[in-house]
Amino acid sequence: MPNLQTDLYASSVTGHMRMLDVFFQNGPLSFTNNKKKNHTNISFIATMAAAEIPNHTAKKFNTELTDYSVAHEDKTGPYAPDLEVDALVVGAGFAGIFMLKTLRDRGYKTVIFEAGNDTGGTWRWNCYPGAMVDSEVPEYEFSWPEVWKTWNWPANYPTYQDLRSYFDHVDKVIGVKKDTAFNTVVVGAHFDTDEGRWHIKTEDGRLTKAKYLVLGTGFAAKRYIPDWPGMDKFKGTIHHSSFWPDEEVSVNGKRCGVIGTGASGVQIVQAWGPKAAEVKVFQRTPNLAVPMRYRKLSVEEQERGKTWYPELFKYRETSFAGFHYDWYEKETFDDTPEERDALYESVWEKCGFRYWVAVYKDNLFDAKANEESYKFWAKKTRARIGDPRKRDILAPLDMPHFFGIKRPCLEYSYYEQFNRETVDVVDIKNNAIKEFTETGILLTDGSHHEFDVIAVATGFDIVTGVMTQLGLESINKTKLQDDWVKGCETYLGVTTSGFPNMFHIYGPHGPTLLSNGPTSVEIQGRWIADAIDKMNKNNIKYINPKPEATKEWKQHILDLNNRSLFPTTRSTYMGGSMPNKIVEPVCYSGGIPAYTKEIRAALDNMEGFDIVEQ
Repeated sequence: MPNLQTDLYASSVTGHMRMLDVFFQNGPLSFTNNKKKNHTNISFIATMAAAEIPNHTAKKFNTELTDYSVAHEDKTGPYAPDLEVDALVVGAGFAGIFMLKTLRDRGYKTVIFEAGNDTGGTWRWNCYPGAMVDSEVPEYEFSWPEVWKTWNWPANYPTYQDLRSYFDHVDKVIGVKKDTAFNTVVVGAHFDTDEGRWHIKTEDGRLTKAKYLVLGTGFAAKRYIPDWPGMDKFKGTIHHSSFWPDEEVSVNGKRCGVIGTGASGVQIVQAWGPKAAEVKVFQRTPNLAVPMRYRKLSVEEQERGKTWYPELFKYRETSFAGFHYDWYEKETFDDTPEERDALYESVWEKCGFRYWVAVYKDNLFDAKANEESYKFWAKKTRARIGDPRKRDILAPLDMPHFFGIKRPCLEYSYYEQFNRETVDVVDIKNNAIKEFTETGILLTDGSHHEFDVIAVATGFDIVTGVMTQLGLESINKTKLQDDWVKGCETYLGVTTSGFPNMFHIYGPHGPTLLSNGPTSVEIQGRWIADAIDKMNKNNIKYINPKPEATKEWKQHILDLNNRSLFPTTRSTYMGGSMPNKIVEPVCYSGGIPAYTKEIRAALDNMEGFDIVEQ
């Protein structure tokens, strides 16, 4: 008899149908309803009666977006089986919603296909314990006056619940859901050069045609789950952080394991530390996290500040990383040691990402300069950890890698959690996970750790994996996932050669992980809308980036990256840590202002594109 309490059916109706399949095979069972809020509000029974039950074997936990596909009873609007539109946008997060409104306002018939069951992108998927954003507001929101004038936040760093409420507000103001098909997973697409249109297939069998295909899928939509032996044998509760169920997973009195120390791992530890009977954190590389300085915001404070919002939204596009602050104007060794310490201290006091991209301007480019910032970080962080063994694992005196060349995580009590006798860190850099057992995790050295609940916080096939999972086919009859095996290639970080009239936002070769999300989204989104306008006004059937322009842009990305310290460590900026994935820069590292100037110049003269007229 399966233990459905341990199954990760996360947020899909598909999951319920699989449970029903088990029910019919095994007789009546008692199970936890793990379905996330469904935007359609139709009953569970009616949904299952209308849906075609997929012919899949029930899995221990969801691992693919297709696990969330549903055969829809509704055959109208964005769910029409033979839909034809001007633009199809994939993803209903910041990028997708920005493109929907922007293109719709300019007169283009536009719809969104979203794999999840509601708007919000990352913030519908990421509902793991303690999930919250690492950019402050109003940096981290849309610049549309009709939205921000009627919205106030509870705190400077919103939680995932706050962001879900925000996206519901956005929908009420501009109307997103009426033009969005949910639980709709793109599994294939090719461009017909005769028609000048994309043919897009979804997992539930629909075919949609669109002149423009816009991928608003960001950098973190393909989860990475290592193929550890025995994961299906574990009899406790196990979830991937980005496929977490909406309802609370109780950890009171339970032994908990957290695998990974990225942003989600840090936040889960902060949430579980005060509650669980035991928490063990499996760390491969120390997270050089910095304090976020979380604080509550009053309505009065925000209403007063809205006088400056229009200027603040413009200003965020003028800084290196899209925030309301920028590099200090001096280089590190222009100051004396005492002056350096004073600057670090002043930035640390406000902290957040300021201690990443508002310190000395050579910090990500000069090794000796970077060492100074690490020494200060280590001094501040080690003082917060009482146990010498834990201290040396979490914040070693010897720098594990240059500071800030892995995107820092923000925290508010992460290091203090390890002062609890019930919270420990297990160094697995040279003692990897060998396998899962029925009761826990076995390491290479033979040590066994027993758990009731495990969080797999191993992140994503970062940046490039989002696009390679969609089944995209070029006009040369090649698949994008094959084309990019030896490295991704784009032009301007928004287009891809061989894929005419296809655009992507907050993905490969844009500022992406080196920037505040909404800042990059609006810069790239306006560019895409302007490119589409220019094509229509000039009777252009399609544009296709030239191979030589693509190679030049790739070399430009490499040259920018080689000026920095990023190549010294495998990180999200270098394609992530998935086995067998090529190590290469995936982000534009020249800063937001330079990026904007470059892509705008290319649009002015359509340099780098083959242009085919009607």
